[in-house]
Amino acid sequence: MKRIILLAATVACMAACQNNNSNKVPAIDLNNFDLSIAPNADFYQYATGGWQKNNPLKPEFSRYGSFDVLHENNEKRINELFQAMAKTEAVKGSVEQKISDLYKMGLDSVRLNAEGAAPLASDLQMVEGLTDRAQLPDLLARIHMALGNPFFGIGVMADLMDSNVNTLYVGQSGISMGDRDYYVAPENAKIKEAYKAYLVKLFTLCGYEAEAAATAAADALEIEDSLAEVFFSNVEQRDIPAQYNPMTREEFARTYDALDWDVYFKGMGLEQVDRLIVEQKRVMARVNEMLKTLPLEKIRHYLAAQIINGGASSLSDDFQTASFEFYGRTMSGQQEQKPRWKRAMSVPNGLLGEAVGEMYVAKYFPEKDKQRMTQLVKNLQTSLSQHIAALDWMSDATKAKAQEKLAAFTVKIGYPDKWKDYSTLEIDPAKSYYENLRDASIWATKDNLSKYGKPVDRAEWGMTPQTVNAYYNPTTNEICFPAAILQPPFYNPDADDAVNYGAIGVVIGHEMTHGFDDQGRQFDKDGNMNNWWSEEDSEAFKAKTEVLVKQFDAIEVLPAKDGQPALHANGALCLGENIADQGGLRVAWTAYQNSLEGKGHPAPIDGFTDAQRFYLAYATLWAQNIRDEEIARLTKLDVHSLGKWRVDATLRNIQDFYDAFNITDGAMFLPEEERVIIW
Repeated sequence: MKRIILLAATVACMAACQNNNSNKVPAIDLNNFDLSIAPNADFYQYATGGWQKNNPLKPEFSRYGSFDVLHENNEKRINELFQAMAKTEAVKGSVEQKISDLYKMGLDSVRLNAEGAAPLASDLQMVEGLTDRAQLPDLLARIHMALGNPFFGIGVMADLMDSNVNTLYVGQSGISMGDRDYYVAPENAKIKEAYKAYLVKLFTLCGYEAEAAATAAADALEIEDSLAEVFFSNVEQRDIPAQYNPMTREEFARTYDALDWDVYFKGMGLEQVDRLIVEQKRVMARVNEMLKTLPLEKIRHYLAAQIINGGASSLSDDFQTASFEFYGRTMSGQQEQKPRWKRAMSVPNGLLGEAVGEMYVAKYFPEKDKQRMTQLVKNLQTSLSQHIAALDWMSDATKAKAQEKLAAFTVKIGYPDKWKDYSTLEIDPAKSYYENLRDASIWATKDNLSKYGKPVDRAEWGMTPQTVNAYYNPTTNEICFPAAILQPPFYNPDADDAVNYGAIGVVIGHEMTHGFDDQGRQFDKDGNMNNWWSEEDSEAFKAKTEVLVKQFDAIEVLPAKDGQPALHANGALCLGENIADQGGLRVAWTAYQNSLEGKGHPAPIDGFTDAQRFYLAYATLWAQNIRDEEIARLTKLDVHSLGKWRVDATLRNIQDFYDAFNITDGAMFLPEEERVIIW
């Protein structure tokens, strides 16, 4: 329905992996290999080619990897919890009632199809009632509270310069294809035309005649085009200081004078706002101009398109199918929709995430895993400290501050100490699915905005326990590992240490390194944006990262085809993740060696040394099959490199990898003078 707009800082993701129903999962599955490929030719294919062959792409996926295997397993687990709840009469107002009713509404295709576009009617009438610009502040507030983020978005998070206090951010929003390049790059013209056709379809489903639907779609796309022209690119959004522009309320109102901001803030429940941060000033300048000059009819059509598109997934099958055909098939290459139970399950799993997480943890997360993970994190901290101390490009003064930051890390493992309270969220099965999700959006928006001016809750989690992922948050200087990622092959209690260090150990090191990547390094130990580096150290760091950017820029991820130019990786966009991948590998290997305590390396297992098993475990995390459309989409949008290059391109800089497999030549080999090591 809508999402809260927050500054995109250094929240970093890994991926997750394979599981099955047996009690034991192999530490290294020999069926994963493609032994027709030599390790020095293509290590990714050598280590995962068998996995790719044995796990062909399912029609509902645009990519299918070891991460998706574990995610699917989690979906089944959560669905079992939901089905059990749906069979009982839950107490009204309980989380069980809210979860089960949302789940059942999502499954009820008969009701959804009978209602058709009717649930949208009142919201579209609200937009049609826009006949005077003076109505815009209140109208935008009503839409931003519940339905989407047209023109711009707002949200509350920690002040980057005072991480103990929450403040308000205003940022770019309102383009529905997600990335500006889909609007401005000539090679995306076909996708843009498909998007326009999709908008026409949505308006038609809402009862517009053919000509009116075409006009409305054209007007909506014209506004999105204008916004996209000035949007910060995904690379520009990595420049955090450029997006920290504090203003007083009075200064903000004078600068962007198209709206009566007193009316807007009142509508958002933010009368007390006296200071806010503008993220993209040039975008807000364009928005200000548009709100002053655009014909109201075009604004009405744009707002209507935003509402219909945002609500499509909670309406009848024809809306859901239209959305899938564009976002799923055209943009990502999916061949068929996910089954209805998966779509229905994802809604309460998102809206009541910590309530679901509490149930998930109680059933699936043993406490011993949390204790083992705590020890692994300590081992990785020791290792990263050693790496910082040994750097030959950083001064002692900056090293000392880096060590202070590392020692100050907050570590969150498994699940929160305090669960989120959903008691004020109401789910009413007498209302339509769309209306319930709209009400839930209002609840979530109010929940976020209510934090304005209050102290930051450092115990709060940015992910739910059932999320297969991990993150680093710079404003709290914390690393977080949800329960769901602590499964094979990320963490395998039956595996040898080399495998676990090559998998979950690298994940831990990866997240720690984010505290010192191109974004994370801009924050101090207390989570404040603060340049604690000397100028010389900053220049040395940038020189090294430029080498890494160029290495990835040179990678051709898709060849030229059907008149489309060859597509290359975007080294600047993925810089932070590429630094963290390399850092995670190096730090985890050192931590593993420390764990041997000078006793020597253990005997090979299945013919592989412990060093080889370490790197094979890492490669296994990124095993996947992926469609060309998804490669193109992710290369534009994702701050992570594609799985193949997280393995092959990253390992080419690491001498210990070469030593493990006796690599001295071949496509995998990079001469020492061309390599770069950062942490």
